[in-house]
Amino acid sequence: MSRKSIKSDLAKLDRLKDRDIDYSDIPPLDHSFFKKATEAWPPAKRQVTVRLDVDVLDWLKMHGKGYQTRLNRILRAAMEHQGPRRSRARKSRERSRRRPRAA
Repeated sequence: MSRKSIKSDLAKLDRLKDRDIDYSDIPPLDHSFFKKATEAWPPAKRQVTVRLDVDVLDWLKMHGKGYQTRLNRILRAAMEHQGPRRSRARKSRERSRRRPRAA
């Protein structure tokens, strides 16, 4: 679909009156829907400096604009695939609790 036809379609939609919109395929949202609903915000972003191998960065950029977003998605997919992990500091504390102290 061309940009021109999209703009034309959007202009037609803007001119529609609420009473002319067909809502028959949309279920009504009752009280129970809003009672269960929760707010969903995208995770906060933090600017960082990362050193990447040149070929890795070239590969990310080769796919076009948005290489930083692409990198974030790749890292998120890896993180979600691996599942939650305990930090090294937490593991270290747990090990030290199990060892008897030397007198």
